[in-house]
Amino acid sequence: MNERAEIRMFIRERFPNAELDDQQNIFALGYVNSLFAMELVLFIEKHFRIEIPNEELDIANFCTIDAMSELVGRCAVPA
Repeated sequence: MNERAEIRMFIRERFPNAELDDQQNIFALGYVNSLFAMELVLFIEKHFRIEIPNEELDIANFCTIDAMSELVGRCAVPA
């Protein structure tokens, strides 16, 4: 399973009726409040075993599944 699918699954577990594509802004759709935004950050760090630097904690990096997947790629430690 790729990053996008895993992030989408995490969001759908919280919002089972959400019909999302990878480019939809989950903030604009009303799915995200400040608590869920923190849950997203923690999920991404823990699930993908990365540390998100403070400069990457920007709403633009968390508003779409695509943006979150790209963030994971940027923060991943090269093997």
